[in-house]
Amino acid sequence: MARYTRILLAVDLSDESVQLSDRAVEIARQNQAQLSLIHVVEPLSFAYGGDVPMDLSTIQEQLDEHARAKLSTYAQQLDYPVDKKFVVTGNTETEIHRIASNEETDLIIVGSHGRHGLALLLGSTANGVLHGAPCDVLAVRVHKEKKEEEE
Repeated sequence: MARYTRILLAVDLSDESVQLSDRAVEIARQNQAQLSLIHVVEPLSFAYGGDVPMDLSTIQEQLDEHARAKLSTYAQQLDYPVDKKFVVTGNTETEIHRIASNEETDLIIVGSHGRHGLALLLGSTANGVLHGAPCDVLAVRVHKEKKEEEE
């Protein structure tokens, strides 16, 4: 079995991101690996197809700053030291690949919502990260937080 020395945990900072932390910490601890975190903020211009009749840079900076604060809080809640925290703006898969390459990461951990069929093929960030990744990728199944207990 491969020994991982540099792990990159990709989080979207949703409530489900907490479900990834236990698995990431477990693997990092077993391998005595460096654990880094990444959160990718998609540019506001992506949402509007690039044709935005106003300057969104101030709003984008606020979104980035908010993401940095949330990522710091997330890191503090982990029961493991975090080597580096990355908040980057761009395409999620591309930026995760770029940081993983730059940091010589040997394992990327992402969440997977367990979609099936076309949603899995077309819309999964985990699937996008897997293809073109410079190293191993672990997709951890995350479940929507339930308001009530269901049996």
